[in-house]
Amino acid sequence: MMVESRTYFEAVAPQWDALRKGFFSDAVREKALDVAGVEPGRLAADIGAGSGFVTEGLLRRGLRVIAVDRSEAMLEEMRRKFGEGGAVDYLNGGAEALPLEDRSVDYAFANMCLHHVDSPPAAIREMARIVKPGGRLVITDLDRHNFEFLRTEHCDRWMGFDRPDVALWMSEAGLQDVQVDCAGENCCAASQSGDREAAVGIFVAWGIRRGHAHMRPGRVDNRHW
Repeated sequence: MMVESRTYFEAVAPQWDALRKGFFSDAVREKALDVAGVEPGRLAADIGAGSGFVTEGLLRRGLRVIAVDRSEAMLEEMRRKFGEGGAVDYLNGGAEALPLEDRSVDYAFANMCLHHVDSPPAAIREMARIVKPGGRLVITDLDRHNFEFLRTEHCDRWMGFDRPDVALWMSEAGLQDVQVDCAGENCCAASQSGDREAAVGIFVAWGIRRGHAHMRPGRVDNRHW
């Protein structure tokens, strides 16, 4: 029986930073931050934050972050790296039922999260829900593939996605100016037996929450609870 994804990530949390570096580079994160047009002083949600890959990049660019993950072990790894009481708030929760209020963040990011959820359209609706009007949701994830060992060994729920489907789900979630493009590199992994290797394209998808932004540039609304 395939291990449930939360159990898998609880087990690999201490090694996740090293594992992730073998899958793809920091260029994926930088592409996501660039298409979002992130501004210092803003508030971003990192959904399925893991050990803080996207959060680290956001902090470097001067943003505050709400990191959300289902794995307490992953959140503990983040606390160890970024500390408590600073620019990061840590929340335990899943992408399909986010513990955040409507229209509470300027940006939402989900890196390699979508292929682990039960319902990708529902997760996208939730992520769009928490973004303020005029804010952006950015998703980086896998193109559709047929590497079955990623499902059995990495607990992937979905074998990647067709880009038109992702664009449709984002539009249906109330986002406008939706675009889906190549992130510029592949996600690479070898099977545990060593006889199979995967190289899967990574896409970046983004859209703007409908409505007009009410904040002046650089201002952070701290009332997100």
